[in-house]
Amino acid sequence: MKRTIVATFALLLFSATDLPAAEIKAMFPAAMKHVMTELIPQFERSSGRKINIGYGTVGAIIARLKAGDAIDVAVVTDKQLPDLTKQGLISALGQAVIAKVGLGVFVRKGELKPATNSVDELRNTLLASKSIVYGDPKLGDSSGVATEAILERLGIATEMKPKTKLVAAGAKGETVVKGDADIGFDQMSNIVINPKIESLGSLPSALQNYTNYAGGLVAAGKERDGAKAFLAFLTSPQAQAVMKSKGFEGL
Repeated sequence: MKRTIVATFALLLFSATDLPAAEIKAMFPAAMKHVMTELIPQFERSSGRKINIGYGTVGAIIARLKAGDAIDVAVVTDKQLPDLTKQGLISALGQAVIAKVGLGVFVRKGELKPATNSVDELRNTLLASKSIVYGDPKLGDSSGVATEAILERLGIATEMKPKTKLVAAGAKGETVVKGDADIGFDQMSNIVINPKIESLGSLPSALQNYTNYAGGLVAAGKERDGAKAFLAFLTSPQAQAVMKSKGFEGL
């Protein structure tokens, strides 16, 4: 009888340790989708863990956190992270900046490339354009928020308003491709992967606005060890090399 109990306990213990690791649920900005598509399989192979990832604007991710959605790790920007921490939605421990990306301007592929290298060149090019497009700040598009501020700094926000198109995060490139706007603003990581548009380069340094995507463990998340491992992987040299190849800048 005693041997049977010991044997049964040993079998249960073996079965428990042999179970696959639980799935890690994550939410990331849509601007990182193309690079995460490459990085997630690498993490899953090296860790033996599975990632269930969703994408959206930073605003949409914050809304899901506030709604109490079951998420283990969330990535927003370093500007939003402190407030989410104060609200008790993101743990103060284990936070990390995982990606950095700058803003750029673009036109439809094959079109003439106007000058945008200096502040004055960019201002004149925008004023001469028939229309421009960027992400709608009201939808939580971080690049759209930054672009709106840049137009203010250039002193041309009033002049540009009638010819500005505000679109959802993934529609900026297509708006220019269809000819509905001459010039688009977006993060460089989105511009370099679209074969139908052509980059005019990063914004002049005096106007450049970098977005630092920062991640943390969701306070209500269950897979804390897995979430920590995932964030650590994203800051590794291996992952950062992939990010740089996709238009992000090194940390």
